[in-house]
Amino acid sequence: MSQDDSEQFGMGALPEALGVSEAFLDFQQRLSAVAKIDRPVLLIGERGTGKELAAARLHFLSQRWQGPLVALNCAALSESVLESELFGHEAGAFTGAVKRREGRFEAADGGTLFLDEIGLVSMTVQEKILRAVEYGVFQRVGGSSSVKVNARIVGATNADLSAMSRDGKFKSDLLDRLSFDVLYLPPLRSRREDIEYLAMHFAAGMARELEMAEVPDFSAAALDSLQAYDWPGNVRELKNVVERSVYRSGGGKIRKIEFDPFVNPFAEEDVTRERDDGERSGVDLSRPLHDQVKALEISLLRKALLESGYKQQDAANKLGLTYYQFRALYRKYKDEL
Repeated sequence: MSQDDSEQFGMGALPEALGVSEAFLDFQQRLSAVAKIDRPVLLIGERGTGKELAAARLHFLSQRWQGPLVALNCAALSESVLESELFGHEAGAFTGAVKRREGRFEAADGGTLFLDEIGLVSMTVQEKILRAVEYGVFQRVGGSSSVKVNARIVGATNADLSAMSRDGKFKSDLLDRLSFDVLYLPPLRSRREDIEYLAMHFAAGMARELEMAEVPDFSAAALDSLQAYDWPGNVRELKNVVERSVYRSGGGKIRKIEFDPFVNPFAEEDVTRERDDGERSGVDLSRPLHDQVKALEISLLRKALLESGYKQQDAANKLGLTYYQFRALYRKYKDEL
């Protein structure tokens, strides 16, 4: 989210947040409750879980909704540049500083300042942030006079700030000031009820963008594979995967999901090497690969179920699969087990 991202929502408009799962609704309820309390908040979540979106909702649900929403990604800047971005600078403060420049704290006066990746801020800059949060004053880079500011701070990270504080890598005083409340965004694997719902939403949006006559349907196998995947990139990854599938479908039914767009279709050398290795190892090539894979999967499923007393979670563990991956495979072959 850039400094101008607040403009895309319009005055008082709420950015979109979609989900029907209990984990998602519980998070939204907590976010709505703390939004009305004018205190700093920390958002903890993996990449792609929607920390920027949550920060925007916090702002627009707060009493500051008519004020500015200003954002800064702390990971993208060096210490000196970050300090200038946050607090501004006076003319002549450094080479190239030909005039006074307002920082993000000043720009957020009366509104909300969203600091993404706050765990990557240096200790020096943390000290200045602490003073601004605690006393509402700071000095521009190269300046000597104090600037007053009234901005609500919302920080976001995937780092363990408590552990960093214990290790002396994050100021304990600053952590205390920022953590009036700490909200953990649920990863997509913890809200699987939302996967199909979100997939349909993203598919519809992509179909509109491509001006398709209708939204492509997902086959049962495609939906099962979406449910079985662990989504390390969370909602952002799901959006990319679904939109790519819609685009590649050409308007037809989506039968297969390609999770990795970097699969090289021209890696013939590796295929040839594997085929030669197979011949040397005595692999039976008289039967189609699909038939042999199917027979092996069915055999492993039977053995795992038998050894686990038909407890599916235990069977999944024996096969090194998640429960949802196991269920997808079980549904695929249940009539043959």
